[in-house]
Amino acid sequence: MLDVLQTLRYNVFAILQRINNVTVALRKCYISIKTIDILIENYKISIYHTRGIMRVISGIARGTKLSSIESLSTRPTLDRVKESLFNIIQNKIEDTIILDLFAGSGAIAIEFLSRGARQAYLCENNHAAIKMIYANLEKTRLKEKATVITRDYQKAIEICKKDNIQFDTIYLDPPYQTNFAIQATKKILSLDLLKEKGTIIIETDDEKRELLELEELDIKIEDIRKYGRASLIFLSSK
Repeated sequence: MLDVLQTLRYNVFAILQRINNVTVALRKCYISIKTIDILIENYKISIYHTRGIMRVISGIARGTKLSSIESLSTRPTLDRVKESLFNIIQNKIEDTIILDLFAGSGAIAIEFLSRGARQAYLCENNHAAIKMIYANLEKTRLKEKATVITRDYQKAIEICKKDNIQFDTIYLDPPYQTNFAIQATKKILSLDLLKEKGTIIIETDDEKRELLELEELDIKIEDIRKYGRASLIFLSSK
């Protein structure tokens, strides 16, 4: 009887060991896949910057080449994300006032203007990016409809409040791995910069963290779209 129990005990131990080995292997495989996914996405971003060229997708400036700069702090929204974004909101652009709070090269704001937005406010404090914004506005002949605020995002929000501006759409695409989007949303709400039926759109690589913090704010999460590492979170007033 003792021999049977020992054999059974040994067999159970062997099975558990095999399960553990499989679990470890699966975990390593998962980490490898995630690492490869991140490397691929970073490669795409790198290629995007190296080319340094984007195009306006639709509207009066359709096809116009836009320049970007080689800096991850002003990382441009990937083509597939931008195209999907404007497919979602295309019926909510005409005659609106928009704020692109982390404007980079200005591509998102320019796309809004090209598609019929009345006025765009672009916030950017990177000097190279600011030059690129003005150059891109000249190329697209949309300079008269754009206001460039060359301050950090918090100061830009205060300037908009001082000028009594409210926005139909506010686009937040801060550098990844920062808490700027949440801080900006808090300030936008506290200063009442969003119109009654307005929308805040956050582009992020950390959807779970953003959503966790957004739950504490007085704002409604309307939709979430994921594209590889990037996610778009659509918010509206409650």
